[in-house]
Amino acid sequence: MGARGDGTVSTPAVRQRPDYLLLLAVAALVILGLDMVYSASYVLAHNSPTYGSDTYFLVRQALWAAIGMVLLLALQVVDYHLWQRLTVPLMGLTLALLAAVLVSHLGHAAYGAQRWLRLGPLPPVEPGEFGKLSLILYCADWLGRRRDRLGSFRATTLPFTLIVAVVCGLIVLQPDLGSAFVVAATAGAMFFIAGADLRHLLLVLGGGAAALVVLVLNAPYRFERVLAYMDPTKDPLGIGWNTLQAEIALGSGGLLGRGLGASRQKFYYLPNAHTDAIFAVIGEELGLIGAAAVILLFALIGLRGFRIALRAPDPFGALLAAGITAGLVSQALINIAVVTAVVPFTGIPLPLVSFGGSSLITSLMGIGLLLSVSRRASPPEPAVRAGQEAP
Repeated sequence: MGARGDGTVSTPAVRQRPDYLLLLAVAALVILGLDMVYSASYVLAHNSPTYGSDTYFLVRQALWAAIGMVLLLALQVVDYHLWQRLTVPLMGLTLALLAAVLVSHLGHAAYGAQRWLRLGPLPPVEPGEFGKLSLILYCADWLGRRRDRLGSFRATTLPFTLIVAVVCGLIVLQPDLGSAFVVAATAGAMFFIAGADLRHLLLVLGGGAAALVVLVLNAPYRFERVLAYMDPTKDPLGIGWNTLQAEIALGSGGLLGRGLGASRQKFYYLPNAHTDAIFAVIGEELGLIGAAAVILLFALIGLRGFRIALRAPDPFGALLAAGITAGLVSQALINIAVVTAVVPFTGIPLPLVSFGGSSLITSLMGIGLLLSVSRRASPPEPAVRAGQEAP
């Protein structure tokens, strides 16, 4: 038996095989993503002299996938407790980068938002994506150390809410309401799993919902998206365009799809076909069966991830695994819900599939940490919630 820095007593770590089923689901999504990024971006890359090659987006996505897989393999070998000592510096660095994005000569603007950071000759990076992972690490450590004070509003609920609000606020200023919602949902899930007082949690959720309403009402374009969600046919060539074109793509796919590479909506009908709307291209080319397969793969990641959390040997590992799983699954659900017109339109990538280096690398790093937790010994009878001690 040994004592950790948060005062908990844990059994010695026992190396096990990583969760191969989880790794298989992730690999399948990454490979599918490479194929769909090429299919969805081919027209744009071919017709624009800016890119100079039909495979412009594919080559970059493959490079980022290779970097992400190397980091995944490295992180799954390293004991995840190493990162528990670095949560505060990582959180400080995240806040600094999120603030730097808002500085005009450092931030890189595109699509009406300033979400990227320019670092010399390197491609722009999106600190908000890395911020999701660092916040999960920080919250897992912070909540794990306060298991005996989770029922206190002043000692735990209030400071935890302020921490999350600061990160979400910096992301909203970019503006990126979709990513801020994912961050808040992930943190809320971790707070619940840790053993939060449900009355406090409901109070925080109510405050978050009120803040969301204010943000929507104070930004005309957000309010217009809500109106387009209610009836996109009122402005089919304007604010309702994205929703209608995604529906056309999904409907055109039918059961089996048009076939790989045969999408018609990617010919400048579907905006951001290789990023936020890539699920619509999947539905058009692979049909209902292909779209359902993607959903099932994310469901498998969710099941294996929460299984790892339940079998983690300590609260930090349980909350870390739960946070990573909740973050990936919630972002995937929001992206799919947007494309299928279940919720109002917002720009957010499909994890492991959409084009984007920051999102892909960060997602694979999170999977690496998840696999690291899976390789540690499991208690024989895991606790249902991380705030409870397992026998």
